[in-house]
Amino acid sequence: MEKIIKWPHGYLYVQTLGGMVGPVEFKLPDGRKVSPFQVAPWSNDHRRYALPGVLQRLRGEWPCVPFGIERVRHLPDNWPSVVGDEKFCSDLHGYSANHDWTIDHADDEKVVMSIDYPGHHPIEMLRRKIRPVGPALDFELTVIAREACDLPFGFHPTYKVTGAMRIAVEQYNFVHSFPTDAEPGAALFVPNQIFDVLDSVTGRDGQNIDATRVPLPQSCEELLQVVGVNGQVALHVLSEGYKVQMTWQKEHFGSLLLWYSNRGRTDYPWNATHQALGIEPICSAFDLGQAQSKADNPINRRGTPTTMTFGPDKPFHTTYRIGVSML
Repeated sequence: MEKIIKWPHGYLYVQTLGGMVGPVEFKLPDGRKVSPFQVAPWSNDHRRYALPGVLQRLRGEWPCVPFGIERVRHLPDNWPSVVGDEKFCSDLHGYSANHDWTIDHADDEKVVMSIDYPGHHPIEMLRRKIRPVGPALDFELTVIAREACDLPFGFHPTYKVTGAMRIAVEQYNFVHSFPTDAEPGAALFVPNQIFDVLDSVTGRDGQNIDATRVPLPQSCEELLQVVGVNGQVALHVLSEGYKVQMTWQKEHFGSLLLWYSNRGRTDYPWNATHQALGIEPICSAFDLGQAQSKADNPINRRGTPTTMTFGPDKPFHTTYRIGVSML
């Protein structure tokens, strides 16, 4: 099910599956209309029903509670050797990313949605509000827990890649490459390394790669975690002359996960053609799941939290904004 919301500066679609927002069209001051979010090309393919819920109609932006998934991985020795909890092993990016939300209210001023989690889960429910404000969207998310828990947590804005783009993140502490292959046979960066700057990341053949520039120079599927960010990032869409700006509460999300999906996955539904860029505020250790994020790991060891504490006594509330402007 989808709802369309129109306001003077554009329109947005919100779908119940995953609570995902997209596509969204914004009107720039010069009258041009731009649509920055990704919409997966297989969204109307009947074969999509065999995919996990989060992938069936993949698009735009959505919350991930918990972020990532428990997987059996062979990680380097500086990562913890832990066993994931079974209740976090079935849903990539959490129950809410794979199941239908309820639209509680929708008009041209806001959309209010909610989803109840299953009874065995430490999270009871999520509520979110999306409100258009000029050429921007204001998001609010409330997490209600039924029991105390520490979970990785994040948001998943994903942008289409149709031309030259530059990621502009001004303040951060370091960049960490994924500890192993994000996708077998589709790696680009040297794994499990720390880099001082995003515009000089070492590739596996020894070359320096400017990871702020998209698309990357070869087909790949990669992840970089930018650690110690200050609650803001911009994506300069150079090919179209505008930028997307995102701001959030830095005390909640101390990292950005950059997902470079650059024709590196060859199986269905990716088919070696998928191009998208995820710029995801997170409190997590990559997308490695609850056990890795909760344990002592190379990210939180250096002072940036990788889980959020939720409890039944007080709902957790956070806000963020995604907007567009001209370059």
